[in-house]
Amino acid sequence: MNTPEVLSNARPVDRWFNAYSQDHQHPLNQRLHVFCVPAIVWSLMAMLYAVPTPEVLAAVVPPFGVLAALLAGLSVVFWLWLSLPLGLGIAVLTLAGFWINALILDAMGAMALLVIGALVFVVAWIGQFIGHHIEGRRPSFFTDLVYLMIGPPWVLAKGYRGLGLRW
Repeated sequence: MNTPEVLSNARPVDRWFNAYSQDHQHPLNQRLHVFCVPAIVWSLMAMLYAVPTPEVLAAVVPPFGVLAALLAGLSVVFWLWLSLPLGLGIAVLTLAGFWINALILDAMGAMALLVIGALVFVVAWIGQFIGHHIEGRRPSFFTDLVYLMIGPPWVLAKGYRGLGLRW
């Protein structure tokens, strides 16, 4: 565990990750987060992607995905502020998610994308709460809602470390 003196000199991302990690010590909870956090992010984007563009904007923006793009854009700006390498990585993954959403929308329609997104969202949150039950600790966002934004880069940072990449 890092001492307060060490953390006072740390980057904001390191301080957030240290605090977030305190609630995610159990290996099974960590593995569940590695799968569930990206699933939650994707499913939220999928549900928002399925919302049709308001008629007044239809002439200048795509028919679907505007709400998802707005939320994703704001989120990526926050993640870029935390860490440029993590923000860029999440931006690439977000674009991949948008591509998948567009494929599902084209193949099955907006209602199917909405239903699939909702099902994945519910199942992934169940997985998160199972992990925290095993951990014996409440989810971090019960303390501070900002932790809802810390989970995705925390998971990606685990992947970067596994690949030997710095963030």
